[in-house]
Amino acid sequence: MATLKITQIKSRIGSTAQQCKNLDALGLHKINQTVSHSDSAIIKGMITRVKHLVKVEVVEEKAPAKKTVKVEAPVAEETAPVKKAPAKKAPAKKADAAEKKPAAKKVTKTKKEE
Repeated sequence: MATLKITQIKSRIGSTAQQCKNLDALGLHKINQTVSHSDSAIIKGMITRVKHLVKVEVVEEKAPAKKTVKVEAPVAEETAPVKKAPAKKAPAKKADAAEKKPAAKKVTKTKKEE
């Protein structure tokens, strides 16, 4: 993918607020300042708004040469046996909890029943 080299060649004095914001978003703050951005639709749109203030150059990037990686077979080494941590036991349930009976409901009489 190509890279765009953007240089501010004119002052932002007298520019609209939107144009100043585009220059800030591009990273340009001074005259003759240069920044590099990847070639994308968003960057091209910002450049279009301030094309009278900047100079744009397209820089082609060369693809990096493929490196050949030589993989060696793993060497077997003696290792100490791995000790496992003891398993955690679930807490024992109390026998009392299983034998508990539900509380008896309190019966109340209404005035008509009395």
